[in-house]
Amino acid sequence: MRRAFKAVFYIRGNYVNKEGKSAIMIRICLDGSRIPVGTTGISIEPEKWDSKRQQVRGRTTEVLHFNKSLDGIRSELEAISDKLEKEGKLTLERVKSVYHGIDEDKSTIGKLFESYINNVKDQVGVSLSQTSLRKYQLCQKRFMEMLEKKHHCKDMSLKELNPVVVQDYKNYLMTDIRMCNNTAVKTLKTFKTVVLYGIKLGVIHKDPYLGVRMHLDAVDRGFLTDEEIEAIMTKQFDIERLELVRNLFVFSCFTGLAYIDVKALKPENIVKLNGVEWIISKRVKTEIPINVVLFEGAKLIIEKYKDAPKKKGHVFPVYSNQKTNAYLKEIAAACGINKELTFHMARHTFATLRLSKGVPIESVSRMLGHTNIRTTQIYASAPRLVA
Repeated sequence: MRRAFKAVFYIRGNYVNKEGKSAIMIRICLDGSRIPVGTTGISIEPEKWDSKRQQVRGRTTEVLHFNKSLDGIRSELEAISDKLEKEGKLTLERVKSVYHGIDEDKSTIGKLFESYINNVKDQVGVSLSQTSLRKYQLCQKRFMEMLEKKHHCKDMSLKELNPVVVQDYKNYLMTDIRMCNNTAVKTLKTFKTVVLYGIKLGVIHKDPYLGVRMHLDAVDRGFLTDEEIEAIMTKQFDIERLELVRNLFVFSCFTGLAYIDVKALKPENIVKLNGVEWIISKRVKTEIPINVVLFEGAKLIIEKYKDAPKKKGHVFPVYSNQKTNAYLKEIAAACGINKELTFHMARHTFATLRLSKGVPIESVSRMLGHTNIRTTQIYASAPRLVA
């Protein structure tokens, strides 16, 4: 008896991109079971979606093209289902695998990476950021480098992927790339996401992470005291680059913005509501909203660079992250601060200061744009500072 297979389209109404559009997604169903397949690559205004007919409403050339593409995707999935049913191999995972171009007998780590990264690309601007895409691309780059150096091959069959290969990858990250343990573990977890994708598709049959230790070391999230911030703020610098970096660091202490968010800050992100100026934006890393009141110190820093050159439409001229952190080491030495000063320490300082002065942790979490309040709770254990 013929099995009941169908392809269904729906929109992610709870996710809209900067243009106010939602992606049209694919789901496949078989005998009462169902799994998501991914995006169609088409994004529309939510109100244009006809959920009953599973089509885009309208008669414009663009709408007709969209609906023709959806019909093509449905036909392709049904053809894959028919072929697999005749071969006695019909499963939802196998249909998804074939649709994404992954062949079970010829699949390699490189091809699996490409397939997963293509899925991530489709979700950039919908539910994922460019930062997430770069994270997976860098993970792939490092892994393929490791294969060439340690295993003398440009790619590897998924059947050869095992705990030894994963451990080789970790060792390569820590020895050749010189990552610390925690950064290497985070990269391994990124790779594990790709591996789990392969397991779901049915192209990886054994867990290659079995027995691989991925323990994060405890990290001292350093912060500055009020006195140390005062020393940095009042120090006179005759060198322009040090003055700029000092000011941006202090701005981050006032606002909690990460380096990439300070760099991305634009004049339109400064909004006045009921006479109070706010930074209203989204984190570059996670696209979580940021809502922070601009106090006088932060306003003065913005005003100082109002007419600065090389801003390219942004609020501040900014050096690279690497140069910024190098200059911060000079600033720490000049101010007599015996701490490993990095730009991210300003964000830690903002959180610790706010919490130590009685600001509710929920409010601090929203200011920082954290996706999980447990991340903010890390700062709650810091010692209280002098007010």
